[in-house]
Amino acid sequence: MNLDNNRLINTLKAAKQAGRRALLPFLTAGYPELDTTEALLQDFAARGVRVCELGFPFSDPVADGAVIQASYTEALAKGVTSEKIFRMVKHFRDSTKNGGPAQAIALVGMVSFSIVFRKGVQEFCNQAASAGFDGLIIPDLPLDEAKEVERMASACGLALVMLVAPTTPPERRLEIARHSRGFVYYISVAGTTGERDRLPDATIAGVIELRKHTDTPVCVGFGIAKAATVKSVCEVADGAIVGSAIVHRVQQAAEKGLPREQLVKQVGEFVGELMSPIQ
Repeated sequence: MNLDNNRLINTLKAAKQAGRRALLPFLTAGYPELDTTEALLQDFAARGVRVCELGFPFSDPVADGAVIQASYTEALAKGVTSEKIFRMVKHFRDSTKNGGPAQAIALVGMVSFSIVFRKGVQEFCNQAASAGFDGLIIPDLPLDEAKEVERMASACGLALVMLVAPTTPPERRLEIARHSRGFVYYISVAGTTGERDRLPDATIAGVIELRKHTDTPVCVGFGIAKAATVKSVCEVADGAIVGSAIVHRVQQAAEKGLPREQLVKQVGEFVGELMSPIQ
């Protein structure tokens, strides 16, 4: 299998060619429970979200801030596992087998290499692809090991998305971009994820420079929490990734004990607000 029909690659490639920008929401899979995650995916897809990241809960996340760490802890406490996430995603895909919204949205798993390695890279990729994932982001994957993981992922039809940090030297950024499939994940600020009011000027300059040297879409994440920030990021990047701000709203609704339908509605409306400047 190759990547010619990969949903993630084709979706972002088509958007870039048409001059459109993308919002890439992030959800913690299984928070507050897997049925709610699936319901949120249904809502996002119906709103026109075309790429969504799903975080695999992990006990020692690499760069996630307090909000996402707390969601991981709760999901793990409730027994969320990779196998259960795969089953949920397959159920989501099967809900509209004939071309509905659940078939249009590309899903990217954000997962620690520890989880992948424990299961075996090839087996994890096989299961992810069979479930309906289109790509993987492995934030703690060393670049010197990425080529082999990329090969195994591609063999299953999965795009391996690589990350560029603010501290990454320019020549290494280009090497990472050459190996990244679907998009290059440009980390906007050093440190952990979380909501911030604005992004550093150096980030904007770095994205502009990187896009001169790669045809692969460049999407910016970490710190994006408002529609205005999405708009400013998408003036220079191909997409904006929003994680903590969305998970925070899931957390607030869950702590209030809101029914699932109401939680999904509130979070979905927030995602709609984030999308509004780029629609």
